[in-house]
Amino acid sequence: MESLPVSYSKMTQTRLVLPPDTNHLDTIFGGKVLAYIDEIAALTAMKHSNCVVVTASIDSVDFLSSAKVGDALTLEANITRAGRTSMEVYVKVYADDLLHGRKVMTTESFLTMVAVDTEGNPKSVPSIIPETKEEKRLYDTAPSRKAHRQNRSALR
Repeated sequence: MESLPVSYSKMTQTRLVLPPDTNHLDTIFGGKVLAYIDEIAALTAMKHSNCVVVTASIDSVDFLSSAKVGDALTLEANITRAGRTSMEVYVKVYADDLLHGRKVMTTESFLTMVAVDTEGNPKSVPSIIPETKEEKRLYDTAPSRKAHRQNRSALR
């Protein structure tokens, strides 16, 4: 199976934060952001693997700041490492205050997605080729995140 560059499956989505998406402080619900993160991670993994994927784990979610009503929420996702059937996906979320020209990172997350065939059995995926300095850093640090996931699973 041929390796693919990270840029091949990189995805970006932009969404407007509307009043129904927010809490009593007019900031977006964390659960809404999680749904967006899961969706873009799945799309990114589907593009990389060219098949259906399932979320195996939301490994970490760090809420760094909030997004408010009227902000444009931009999500960026890319594969950081691919195993035999699984892919680690890194998602960054930014809030753009378009009226005042301010952009701030609100959330970052790592997820593990698994490629599956039509019967739900794991399916092989291509490896990745990191190209940029950040992609290489994320690729090189992926084994320690995987070890952390495995240690967490062993405690159950």
